Amino acid sequence: MLLSLSTMGCRAWLAEAPGTFDLHSQRRVWALAARLRSDDRVETIIPGVTNLLVVLKEIPGDAERVTHWLQELWLASQAVTLNGRQIEIPVTYGGEQAIDLEEVCRHTGLVAGEVIRRHYQAEYTVCAVGSAPGFGYLHGLDPALATPRKKTPSLNMLKGTVTIGGPQTGVSVLTGPNGWNAIGFACADFFDPQRDPPALIAPGDIIRFVPEKIEL
Repeated sequence: MLLSLSTMGCRAWLAEAPGTFDLHSQRRVWALAARLRSDDRVETIIPGVTNLLVVLKEIPGDAERVTHWLQELWLASQAVTLNGRQIEIPVTYGGEQAIDLEEVCRHTGLVAGEVIRRHYQAEYTVCAVGSAPGFGYLHGLDPALATPRKKTPSLNMLKGTVTIGGPQTGVSVLTGPNGWNAIGFACADFFDPQRDPPALIAPGDIIRFVPEKIEL
């Protein structure tokens, strides 16, 4: 299947992989990104969740040729696995920060202990880092735990809150509005501008959540 391509200004294209949030598609996006990084026509690329923003150095004379070129590269791209790190994140499940655990239980039909067990027993792959400094979009959530984002976001969710949003899970890296469902809390600093690199995680890293404490 072909990419969905959208122009972003005069010299940028957003390339979106077909289908739903899928690790195989994400790995093909990584492969496409690797091909484009070595092309002299490309100024920068920004990988996202099963998508890729491609910014050219110059405004092309023929936009149709660009779309044809990107589609050809996509069709030739085979899924790759990045050599990421293994990272463990200690988590307090339940407790005062898990303000949406009851709603996750109601939506999934699972008791709180089972929600927590399924969450920490999974292995997660970092697909992309973005939306806020150091925030990782993680693939690997047990499908039984998928819970829609809240219709009314929490206005002051704490940095470090472990959340579920649709088929994904993550950890908030800033205190503020958040529409994902809070089930726990992690004392981990995902972004530090004085650190090298500043972000704790990167695409391809493997994340495991370790239950430091369970408060039900």
